[in-house]
Amino acid sequence: MTKANVPVSKNEIIEVEFTDLTHDGAGVAKVDGFPLFVPNGLPGEKAQVKVVGVKKGYGFGRLMELTEASGQRVDPPCPVYKRGCGGCQLQHLSYEGQLEFKRKQVEDVLQRIGKLDNVPVLPTLGMGDEPWRYRNKAQVPVGEREGQLITGFFRRGSHEIVEMDTCIITGDTADEAIQAVKDILNKYGISPYEEKRHKGIIRHVIARFGKTTNELMIVLVTNGKDLPNRKKIVDDIVQTIPQVKSVVQNVNTRRTNVIFGDETKVIWGSEYIYDYIGDIKFAISARSFYQINPQQTKVLYDQALKYAELTGDETVIDAYCGIGTISLFLAQKAKKVYGVEIVPEAIEDARRNAELNGMDNAEFAVGESEVVIPRWKEQGITPDVIVVDPPRKGCDEALLQTIIEMKPKRVVYVSCNPSTLARDLRILEDGGFKTVEVQPVDMFPQTTHVECVAQLIVKEGN
Repeated sequence: MTKANVPVSKNEIIEVEFTDLTHDGAGVAKVDGFPLFVPNGLPGEKAQVKVVGVKKGYGFGRLMELTEASGQRVDPPCPVYKRGCGGCQLQHLSYEGQLEFKRKQVEDVLQRIGKLDNVPVLPTLGMGDEPWRYRNKAQVPVGEREGQLITGFFRRGSHEIVEMDTCIITGDTADEAIQAVKDILNKYGISPYEEKRHKGIIRHVIARFGKTTNELMIVLVTNGKDLPNRKKIVDDIVQTIPQVKSVVQNVNTRRTNVIFGDETKVIWGSEYIYDYIGDIKFAISARSFYQINPQQTKVLYDQALKYAELTGDETVIDAYCGIGTISLFLAQKAKKVYGVEIVPEAIEDARRNAELNGMDNAEFAVGESEVVIPRWKEQGITPDVIVVDPPRKGCDEALLQTIIEMKPKRVVYVSCNPSTLARDLRILEDGGFKTVEVQPVDMFPQTTHVECVAQLIVKEGN
């Protein structure tokens, strides 16, 4: 379709019917076969839509008026959701509808990208009746309005902060801590970072909370080492927020959207706070990767443990072990677990966490999985199970080839991106594995994100 043949034009108002949702939660309508993506539209709804952008193969619209609403539509309880806050995308869809959307999203990409038409995708494991207040970490940008600091989330598709005093997917303790820190920084006249001019001091405020231990860490991300009235600010934070065990400063002087800079120092209290997933205790530093929904993390890891089918005699390799969260879960049931991770600090944390839990059957190494695992093989280490939990970009191709060559009895693939999961499952299938089933888990209610656990077994004769 050429641009001249596009059946809609910018600023035109048209009546449409939504037939689907995109992976990021926008409603999909088709005008003479031409797809139009409209935030807040739901399948089955009819609406008046204003066309706000037109490309050669698709367009964008803004919902002006609903003429026929879906039975799955609910009134978003968050006061800033309709103002375009980018923290959530699905509050207008019932929770039952969200769980089915996520299951269908996984099923669709497995079929479209992985050509895996016969793999069962089970109903999404959700949070039950209260899919709110689940985040154990809040990291918010800081801005300014009328001479006072404001905190919130960026408006969708922009760097404009939508100001808020409370976030209903953030846990109460972290939420309240952010507001208290904002008030303290205001008291001492700390200036916010201005992206355009690269001036100002405070860029982000982060609160990390151990839900089972009630311990709190505050991280102040600053544009430079200088923090005026540092001691007074810290004293006020400690006196105002009783759960605080650690106050940390991170220095980020780069012109970047990345939150953290390279320099991190404890300015009061402990370097770590602690939390439990099930019976396993974890030390969490300012920059540790630690799942943000502990309740659903246990559901996710229990599923990984189930798919590993451990009897106590197995050797397991965890190929993206991070701070050892999945490794130590598996070590409860395995004979031996080997974890590998490219980030040295994460491996230090993993070893510390193994020691913290008295687990001597977990061993960790720094390096690229595709380099370290073959080296282990040369040393006679042959895994019965390989577990992977890669970043959003999926597994390194060399690692997938290593798995194919090693032929473990089972592979457990934990994924935060259905598209790269589908791509990697296709490669493993072509290399001699069979995908038994995929279990979606809702780690992030009210958002479009979905985690999955897939079980693969080596095909007979391979």
